[in-house]
Amino acid sequence: MKNLTGLCGIPAGDITGLLDLTAGFKSKLVTPDPVFPALLQNRRIALVFFENSTRTRFSFEIAARHLGANTLTFTSSGSSVSKGETLSDTIRNLEAMKVDAFILRHASSGAAEFITGITNKSVINAGDGAHEHPTQALLDMFTLREHFGSLADLKVVILGDVLHSRVARSNIFGLQTLGAQVALCSPATLIPPDAACLGVKLFTDLDQAIAWADAAIVLRLQLERTTGGYLPSLEEYSAHFGLNDERLDKIRKHLLVLHPGPINREIEISNNVADRIQPPGYSKSMLLEQVTNGVAVRMAVLQTLLA
Repeated sequence: MKNLTGLCGIPAGDITGLLDLTAGFKSKLVTPDPVFPALLQNRRIALVFFENSTRTRFSFEIAARHLGANTLTFTSSGSSVSKGETLSDTIRNLEAMKVDAFILRHASSGAAEFITGITNKSVINAGDGAHEHPTQALLDMFTLREHFGSLADLKVVILGDVLHSRVARSNIFGLQTLGAQVALCSPATLIPPDAACLGVKLFTDLDQAIAWADAAIVLRLQLERTTGGYLPSLEEYSAHFGLNDERLDKIRKHLLVLHPGPINREIEISNNVADRIQPPGYSKSMLLEQVTNGVAVRMAVLQTLLA
């Protein structure tokens, strides 16, 4: 594996290998003073972010430094992109500075795959448009596997703005590859047109979806979409698709809850559900555990591609 631009078509053995490697890193990360071998010493990794990010960018930086690599952070704001420089020229110039890998976030679907054609360095997709976000899906899958022991036959519902979500697509591909059952639940206007081809179960009723599921991955409602004719209002979306205690109490079933962040509190998820890590209540939030797991997953990816 030289590049990781998505999980579509990645063999189950490769995904399982990354998750197994993640488990080893996670066991050390949670100790007071984790120390790792500098497997990537003298490697230079360029974080090329054309969109804002907190969790993904910082976790890649921490992961790289744990393994001994140096990181260079590029943001389009204040760069030559503002003067009209193309993505191709940006990558070629950074490559001329002798970087060893690119971690790319870009607003255009397919951007990561595109730059694999113009560089012989490793490329990791940190989110491209509404296409894929493979490391987020890997950390979600690791979080689920660590909690349940296995992903085989696990029922996972992906809830929210699936149409515009790169996280959803990577999770669909990865979870199904490892044997999980995947469902989507959202307003009909936010279901992708190719959903029927993805092998997923479809729900437009949240109560039915969470009654079916063992775990829910709640997606951020992209608030800018509410003015695009996709939703009548935030209030109606929250009333019909917001995950809260009232709905969980009604079905009286424990549900593991994940969210890639950032979250819109009291819109797609209530404060109680987002923050609950201990009972009482019918859910358990894995949001902060996901952040910790994100560092371990990205260490596994960097070691696999670069060590």
